[in-house]
Amino acid sequence: MSFQRIALSHFAEHFALSTGLCIRALPSVELSSIALGASVISVSDDFFAEAENLLKVEPAPSLKGHYGPNGALYSGWESRRHNPAFDWCIIKLGTVGTVIGFDIDTSHFNGNEAPEVSVDALRGEPTGKLSPIDSKWTEILPKVPLGPNSRHLFKIPRTGGVNYVKLNMYPDGGIARFRVYGDVVPIFPANVTDSFDMAHVFAGGRVDFTSDQHFGVGSNLILPGRGHDMGDGWETKRSRQEGHKDWAIIRLGNPGLLEEVEIDTAHFKGNYPESCEVHALFSPSDINWKSQDKEGDWTLILPRVKLGPHQQHRFKLINIAQKPYSHVKVTVYPDGGIKRVRVIGRRSPEVGLARQEPSTSTFHPTSGHDHDKSRKATTLPIFPLTPEAFAPYGQVLQAYTGGDSVPKGVRVTSANSGSATKFHKLSILNSAYPEHSDASTGISMYRCKPLEDFAEDGTVVLTLLERHSYTNQAFIPLGRGKGGESLSDPAEKYLVVVARNGTNDQPDMETLRGFVATTAQGVVYDMGIWRE
Repeated sequence: MSFQRIALSHFAEHFALSTGLCIRALPSVELSSIALGASVISVSDDFFAEAENLLKVEPAPSLKGHYGPNGALYSGWESRRHNPAFDWCIIKLGTVGTVIGFDIDTSHFNGNEAPEVSVDALRGEPTGKLSPIDSKWTEILPKVPLGPNSRHLFKIPRTGGVNYVKLNMYPDGGIARFRVYGDVVPIFPANVTDSFDMAHVFAGGRVDFTSDQHFGVGSNLILPGRGHDMGDGWETKRSRQEGHKDWAIIRLGNPGLLEEVEIDTAHFKGNYPESCEVHALFSPSDINWKSQDKEGDWTLILPRVKLGPHQQHRFKLINIAQKPYSHVKVTVYPDGGIKRVRVIGRRSPEVGLARQEPSTSTFHPTSGHDHDKSRKATTLPIFPLTPEAFAPYGQVLQAYTGGDSVPKGVRVTSANSGSATKFHKLSILNSAYPEHSDASTGISMYRCKPLEDFAEDGTVVLTLLERHSYTNQAFIPLGRGKGGESLSDPAEKYLVVVARNGTNDQPDMETLRGFVATTAQGVVYDMGIWRE
């Protein structure tokens, strides 16, 4: 099993049989991962190698032949020799959890490894400075022997509500990595009607199955934040077969009513998937891995949509009305990398908190954007303006700031003696006037003033939609705001509201969407698209 850039894994339960060693994978979370915010609080001694190395995500490398001012270098925790008692290291877990086991790794420590270890746990927050001899510490792993240069996996009885662990080594020595595995105590909003990321690891989400994780493991999809490089996302190997697709199945922290999904391709600039789709199902218990083959069990909640490089894509879901779901399956075509998946929804009162443990918190885990907790079903969903999300309604006109963010297929050349960059034919003029209508396509200019008719809570009522039935229509702000060099700059913004035409030749309100654009972006509405 690879631990490269991983914070969730399968803890291996080892037990001896008469025929040999049997290994069974148990889905669990690495509660001690720095990717979840775990940290070393205090340590008795780390003269030769700092205790913070214990929590590093990557496997310990060999530093043989490298020396520092205190001696040979090791990627791990190493204390001085000749301790008359024992050394200890106190670690705060990334989130409160139920501990089920440990991976204590002595890789590259040979002759200086810790001969024996034990582990203590502490529930709740200490009233003052946390002491290694606090009476609240409870031993959860009795003293066990370790060997040199090897991983040691230990399973313990489930111990819930753990905030801190203390690793003790007898009498001294070195340990490369220390991983604490278990289940997250879910963090839900206090109000059952509040929306939150139901796939988030802090909400109890878990990536149970993937078709492939050659370059980056699927369990990274539900970590906090947007990561720092391609290594902490999910990435599959390049496919060579026509019609190939890869997939990941996420078990939500609790069954619920879904609303939106975010597919984030941050840092995947030349290896993002061409497109993706999302399915969901409800199961009162964990599903068998073979369920991914039973397409009839899954409901399509996001039809196949194109993805772009290094950006967050947010989509409104379909087939979700009053239907609770417990699992989602993200399918990418044909292969590639995704950084995070956020599944926004609400807990289902009908289903109940089947997976909630007695001790829960009321923090709202987010993926970097806030969700209006007072939002009702009649409120218009608002999404960032991206070419992929806006594709059902038209095109986005945007002068991209670098090759990283330019969508595939857009031709870019230098212009005006190198003083400008041209992005070719982001849209073309279309018209379908009836013959002999004496109409033609033209370019007009508007002077607009901002809306002022806002309610006290900052909302505004949408009262009018219009469309151009025979031409497409462009809206291009003249000038940029206070920034606008990129989508992340604090440029002035405006709201784009659109809907597709329905079967009754009226706006299809199921397709009504809002997009937040910066003044560095323009849009081209397709023919017949209703707009505000």
